[in-house]
Amino acid sequence: GEGERGGVGPADATALALAHRATRAGRPETVAAVDEHLFATKLGQEMRRAATRTGRQLLDLAAEVYDRPEIGAYFARVVRREVPGTQAVAAGIVYAATGVPVRQAVASDLFAFCASFAGAALRLRLTDHRRAQTMLHAMTPVIERTVEAALRRELADVGATVFASDIMSGRHERAEARLFAS
Repeated sequence: GEGERGGVGPADATALALAHRATRAGRPETVAAVDEHLFATKLGQEMRRAATRTGRQLLDLAAEVYDRPEIGAYFARVVRREVPGTQAVAAGIVYAATGVPVRQAVASDLFAFCASFAGAALRLRLTDHRRAQTMLHAMTPVIERTVEAALRRELADVGATVFASDIMSGRHERAEARLFAS
């Protein structure tokens, strides 16, 4: 839907692909530029916090599990607060450093995003387990198109236009009771 095509595709999926390529090319400054740019596109405080918290956790764990210099070096920069360490960029670094090709990396991350959305729908009782599986299967062509588009974009294209999501996120930030971290 709108979230994948207007937000996650142009923003996170594209940033992941760019960070992946820059990591493979040994260009950490380009990775940092992608990270800063993606962070700047996340308007809500909750969205920024969620992206950087999960990114930092991913780099921390991956640095220990895989012991790859690219991961450890970038994690150290995140710890020193030189770079934001958004989840998509962190994933791009980890996938690249562990030899996962860029297309599979972007597709995997998009599927994980869809699965987390399905999980949220389950928690909100908007669907049941069977319909959630059917929904995930139906997302396959959307994921494929989103991957292809993400692989064609440049850094200047990274950004999101999901007005309804941004407005709801802003309301959620100020709500007395909250269901989600982001």
